[in-house]
Amino acid sequence: MALKIRLARGGAKKRPFYRIVVADVRSPRDGRFIEKVGLYNPMLPKDHADRIVLDMERIQHWMSHGALPTDRVLRFLDAAGVMSREARSNPKKAEPGTKAKERAEAKRQAAEEAAAAAAEAAGGGEEAAAE
Repeated sequence: MALKIRLARGGAKKRPFYRIVVADVRSPRDGRFIEKVGLYNPMLPKDHADRIVLDMERIQHWMSHGALPTDRVLRFLDAAGVMSREARSNPKKAEPGTKAKERAEAKRQAAEEAAAAAAEAAGGGEEAAAE
């Protein structure tokens, strides 16, 4: 049986509250779980003591039995100093799409053409004044 340490959502609409549970990977997110090993309340301030509550003894027990934490739970464990999580980097995420690149290139070309036309008009006016 493959196990995950993951979040199970509770709380009302727009008022999330999560239990950190050990569950079979085949069970639904908010469905059946084996054991509750913590709580996460994102509505509390980040520095509040009750925002994340972890039962470290039970989490380590389940991890020794092969349970793998999800990415969000791994973040909590990393903050608690139990496990280490590598920082992720996606440099292409902030890069504009192909259409946006095409629009920017067309805008740049139009600006260059307008600047060249203005320089040509200003240069032609100076030559007429010199004669």
